[in-house]
Amino acid sequence: MADTARLDALLVDLFLDWHGAQPERIVLDVDATDDPLHGRQEGRFFHGYCRSYCYLPLYIFCGQQLLGARLRTADRDAAEGTVQELERIAGRLRERWPGVEIRLRGDSGFCREELLAWCEAQGVEHVLGIAQNARLKRSLAPAMERARQACERTGQAARVFQDFRYRTLDSWSRERRLIGKAEHLPRGASPRFVVTSLGAGRMAARTLYEQVYCARGDMENRIKEQQLALFADRTSAHTMRANQLRLYFASFAYALLELLRRRGLRGTRLARAPCGTIRLQLLKIGVRIRVSVRAVRLSFDEGFPEAGLFGQVLARLQSLPLRC
Repeated sequence: MADTARLDALLVDLFLDWHGAQPERIVLDVDATDDPLHGRQEGRFFHGYCRSYCYLPLYIFCGQQLLGARLRTADRDAAEGTVQELERIAGRLRERWPGVEIRLRGDSGFCREELLAWCEAQGVEHVLGIAQNARLKRSLAPAMERARQACERTGQAARVFQDFRYRTLDSWSRERRLIGKAEHLPRGASPRFVVTSLGAGRMAARTLYEQVYCARGDMENRIKEQQLALFADRTSAHTMRANQLRLYFASFAYALLELLRRRGLRGTRLARAPCGTIRLQLLKIGVRIRVSVRAVRLSFDEGFPEAGLFGQVLARLQSLPLRC
């Protein structure tokens, strides 16, 4: 039987072991995605936004490294269970790195009082999107008008940022800092809002939005690598437990390829290649395998175009310690 608690812990431990020295700060990105179902799997539910029967797995990344992947049914809020996952991951990170600062990023689907309050209680910085509403739009209206005038004057997209304090009518326990992005494009207005625990004295509104919050979009590429190249969406078993195990297989495959990318391919043309490209050019190739008492020999085709790169990567991996 799979010990899910130890598998969850192993993903975090691999990140800690491979990272090396304690960093000053790490950024955790959280996101949910749809995993379409095509049968009568346990927990099958029709998700109105995704317009399909699906699961709604939760992913937690730090940069390009995966720290958590939890399979969930789609009959829930996107943020449900996030606090429990973060408690587990943050606790393990702080055991190894007591002084590390942790920053959490996520889209508006994770802007919930439970998560905001947990971050503030645990000393975790947060930068989360927040869904727009009539009150927020009214607060941003003067900035939107300035952006509209600038766009009409130049014919180019214009952005104006507004920094203000905000509290919901009844769902939030306290007032918090909000950043409003008043953007006007040639095709129309595009307002966005972010709630953050970072004070105005630490980071200006434009910097926080453009350099910190927007960077979370790269996590979506990591999820695509999992689903498209490593088959994290092959959840065709009947039970949720079996499908969670399939998600673990894809997650550890990603962890191994990320190690290959960072250690074996460093400085090569594939150093930033997606997992699908690495599979096609270095792994999904035909070889003849001969096993003897003393060695395992791989015979490649003479026309294999990446023979030199393959040999270089192999030599690097052989030089790594067992806990690399």
